[in-house]
Amino acid sequence: MFSKAADPVATPPRPAPGPASNSRSVLAADLRISGDIRSTGSIEILGEVDGTVEAYNLIVGGEGRMTGDIAAATVEIKGRHTGRIGCDELTLRAAAQVTADIGYSTLIIESGAQVEGRFARNKA
Repeated sequence: MFSKAADPVATPPRPAPGPASNSRSVLAADLRISGDIRSTGSIEILGEVDGTVEAYNLIVGGEGRMTGDIAAATVEIKGRHTGRIGCDELTLRAAAQVTADIGYSTLIIESGAQVEGRFARNKA
């Protein structure tokens, strides 16, 4: 009679575990990218990205804007993001403005962050 229908948060898959490279790519504030980005290292977005980003570490800087899906081991958002997030560790800084469905293992939300969406803790 009573049942709870499964309503999983539709998040992108987390990246497969593997060795991360020591490379770090910074997408400058004057850069606008439409398309998918993949890296085994770290990416810092200071400009605008419209597409899917897969990386080991991802930082969306204070003036950065990202629209699309994120799949990364660690994600830190200081700017704006709209889309889906699949990660192990997520940090939303005080200035973050996020509208997303989020799958995570560890979550930190600083006071002042604006968040709208659904959260689902990843199963081990």
